[in-house]
Amino acid sequence: MSNTVTPPRPVADSAPLPVSLKQPRLPRWAPAALALAAVVVGCGIGLVAGLESRIQWGLIAALLFILGTYALATAVEGTRQAKDRLATSLVWICFILAVVPLASLIWETIARGVKVLDGYFLSHSMGTLPDALPGGGIYHAIIGTLQQVGLAALIAAPIGLLTAIYLVEYGRGKLAKAVTFFVDVMTGIPSIVAGLFILSVWILILGFGPSGFAGAMALAILMMPVVVRSTEEMLKLVPNELREASLALGVPKWRTILKVVLPTSIGGITTGLMLAVARITGETAPVLLLVWGAKTINNNPFEGAQQSLPLYVFQQWQQGSDASYDRAWAAALVLIAFVMILNLVARGIARWKAPKTGR
Repeated sequence: MSNTVTPPRPVADSAPLPVSLKQPRLPRWAPAALALAAVVVGCGIGLVAGLESRIQWGLIAALLFILGTYALATAVEGTRQAKDRLATSLVWICFILAVVPLASLIWETIARGVKVLDGYFLSHSMGTLPDALPGGGIYHAIIGTLQQVGLAALIAAPIGLLTAIYLVEYGRGKLAKAVTFFVDVMTGIPSIVAGLFILSVWILILGFGPSGFAGAMALAILMMPVVVRSTEEMLKLVPNELREASLALGVPKWRTILKVVLPTSIGGITTGLMLAVARITGETAPVLLLVWGAKTINNNPFEGAQQSLPLYVFQQWQQGSDASYDRAWAAALVLIAFVMILNLVARGIARWKAPKTGR
């Protein structure tokens, strides 16, 4: 018996090569190039079809961008990545659709409002000047808005803050459910309903006359549910571990809320408060019912008719003359600037009062 060694089998030349994990991707400049091409083609289609509205051109370009992105991504990257790019494209299109009206509104307000906006306009009232003639100012409206919004904030902020603390820290049982239900109902109350309520109680039943304070009470009704809801959500974001650590050290619950919970959430609470102030600053219906408006300066919010910026805009636009239109646009620009300043102040306070992290 001979010992023979069987030679090893040769390896086949057709052995499969390792599959690469790197998939083909579109270059980074591809979305921008597709967007530019979609805009050019959309404008071309609009010109050829005789479409006069630039909005229609933009919608055609957006549709072409979405379809082109999906088709190109499917051919190069595959179906899965194409769906991801489709979702991203839809998000960008929705963002642009939301920003374009806002930018257009701000641009139109600035372009028309700067015609009469100067130091004289900000430091004088209408006085005895007829609305059809040029001149006059909004000083009386600025005073009225600051007083009415300030009084509304003084009324609504403490009530809303304490209500939110009760719901988050103490609220249990039927009372808490009832309070939550009424807060939800108040969130959807139209501003005219709040004005009619104060009109019936404060002016018709109690016999007080129109004043800035009456308007402030109606604005406070509109402001309270926003403050409650925003503060409640901010308090819920505070980790329970912080509360438990404070209570474990023997700190009373009220002091834990005052020294631990509120400082931790002060940034969000301040932002919510400023959003509520911005919500009521542009209200016209309650002011029209309860404050009535005045051409002269009234520094006493508790007696006599007052003016406010949104009511001033409404009344000037109602006059229908070129001078009143210019004053209305300028007052609207001042109102937008006022709300913007409030938001910047809120951001500054939130950043200043936010808990410090790190060493």
